[in-house]
Amino acid sequence: MPEIMENVSTFKFFILSGLQDSGVYKPLYFLLVFVLYILIIIVNLTLIFIVTVDKSLHEPMYIFICNLCANGLYGTVGFYPKFLLDLQSDIHMISYSWCLLQTYVIYSSALCEMSVLTVMSYDRYVAICRPLQYHSIFTPRAVSKLLVLAWSYPLLSSAIIILLTSRIPICRSYIHKLFCDNPSMLMLGCYQAKANQVWSMVVITVYLIQFVLTLVSYAHIVKICISSSEGRTKFSKTCVSHLVVMVIYIVTALFDVFYSWDGSLYLPIGVRNALAIQFLILPPLLNPLIYGLQLPQIRKVLCRQSCRHKVCYLRNNA
Repeated sequence: MPEIMENVSTFKFFILSGLQDSGVYKPLYFLLVFVLYILIIIVNLTLIFIVTVDKSLHEPMYIFICNLCANGLYGTVGFYPKFLLDLQSDIHMISYSWCLLQTYVIYSSALCEMSVLTVMSYDRYVAICRPLQYHSIFTPRAVSKLLVLAWSYPLLSSAIIILLTSRIPICRSYIHKLFCDNPSMLMLGCYQAKANQVWSMVVITVYLIQFVLTLVSYAHIVKICISSSEGRTKFSKTCVSHLVVMVIYIVTALFDVFYSWDGSLYLPIGVRNALAIQFLILPPLLNPLIYGLQLPQIRKVLCRQSCRHKVCYLRNNA
């Protein structure tokens, strides 16, 4: 499998060792993961469909929610199909090129989620703190520009990371995880890459700035809302769900960071796997459910669509 090129071993395939102890539980894991993935697809597509077909939801906030759901589908495509195949196989291998692709999809999706959540916090800040200027600030053109920025920067920065990683010779073939990611691939490299470290710090700095801006936005929102009962009601209806989604994202991201520490190798493999995949389970599954249940406008449209289908069904069977 390894090829010798200029006295450096490179590998065309990697072994994902995260499932090495699954044994007889593989069929059960396959069923649970398959049901989970189908559920993720259904809830995200449902919310996207509701926002798309109902003209009353063609507002910036719901457009941003729609993009958050689309990003959830994009990110899970990078993990679940390959993981389901691995649960049906005794050998869990992935080619070098597919490993890079999986890393890119998962990494860019995680970064994109933070960008979209930052844009959504700005939307809520303007809606509550500067309501008279909301429609003049969030014009269709401005919304389009914000979405292009929220998607293009994560996709571009992730592409640069993958490009830098692809230049590093690989001297090992075991990835101690269920999927490929950039830290795991760097650990397989023959030497430490300074360029990767520098660019990673740039990306982390940018997203720390986004996180601080989000906190500042919500600090202003809370300051405005606590002064009146009307403000508190508006906050609970439109901002609580966003805060819950933010907390879920941050907690699951911290799980993944904790997994990347060297000390995580001393944890039981089941605990390591659970830490590693939280951000691929909770945000894409809970985001549409939280927004669908919390926001009254979406609940009304969902109930209206359900009642319409029920009436049609009764008429056809009368």
